[in-house]
Amino acid sequence: MALTFELDPAVDPALRDGVLALWADVSNAGGAVGFVPPVTPDEIRPQLVKHLTAMAEGRMRLLVGRDEEGAVAATAFFALNTHRLMRHWLWLYTVMVHPRHQGKGYGRDLMAAAAETAAGFEGIEAIRLTCRGGTGVDRFYASCGYKEVGRVPDAIRVAPGDDRDDIMMLLPLHTLAGPEGAHAPEGSDGAYGAYGSEDSGTR
Repeated sequence: MALTFELDPAVDPALRDGVLALWADVSNAGGAVGFVPPVTPDEIRPQLVKHLTAMAEGRMRLLVGRDEEGAVAATAFFALNTHRLMRHWLWLYTVMVHPRHQGKGYGRDLMAAAAETAAGFEGIEAIRLTCRGGTGVDRFYASCGYKEVGRVPDAIRVAPGDDRDDIMMLLPLHTLAGPEGAHAPEGSDGAYGAYGSEDSGTR
């Protein structure tokens, strides 16, 4: 059964707890979403509060995906640019699909829904995101139409002696109207691949 997506859901305790639980489960399953395992919801909470504050101030918007039981199963946060020269593109942050849904194609569904949603925002022409090297998630994003446009070697220190590249990727939204896009690499899983969009300063 497909996920049900909602843009700008009401922020209530159920949503906050659902996103926190999702974030912790994804992180502890090895997802590159700003933390390294083991991590608890309480450790993640300050970062979620920053997201929710940005939402309240109109600087960020949330796309949430719920499973057939109504549980929060996927998220993507859109960060809008306030700089007058950069308002034609936005950032995609904290892209997550719950590990229990791996193998169902929900990662690709989430990325398609995010692109369609962003294309509906007035004046938005492209999506940018960053991801952690060494996870393979950049290949997943490439299969969804994103192109690598920058890389800073060893910018993310996951642990002493374990430095990863910080990879920037771009999706021009006009490409959505083009021919059928690329397919996921053989053996890749969209749901796992979606564990990867990092937040600036929280990698």
